[in-house]
Amino acid sequence: QVQLVESGGGLVQPGGSLRLSCAASTSRFSAYDMRWYRQAPGKQRELVALITSGGSTNYADSAKGRFTISRDNAKNTVYLQMNSLKSEDTAVYYCNGFAQSDRPLWRWGQGTQVTVSS
Repeated sequence: QVQLVESGGGLVQPGGSLRLSCAASTSRFSAYDMRWYRQAPGKQRELVALITSGGSTNYADSAKGRFTISRDNAKNTVYLQMNSLKSEDTAVYYCNGFAQSDRPLWRWGQGTQVTVSS
């Protein structure tokens, strides 16, 4: 069973930055698209950013221009660089792998909490 371990969250002031990491325990990491999702209290999980196995990226409108997704296949890790953070970015952030559908490949990890507050 593949394990996903997200890290890098924390408390940051509005306008600040954080870099999230998600390590996946699979040797086939490079073959899969990876996505970052987030879930705020009382809301549904929403897609934030994705990166394909080939390195193409796409972002939710709320993340465009502020967040950057990247991956290091040698480390089986996907990153989310978040700049110019806003209070509405407060959520638990999760990653998962995807193949050729919208169904996540693995069990969700514990996520990492991001709190943007002054």
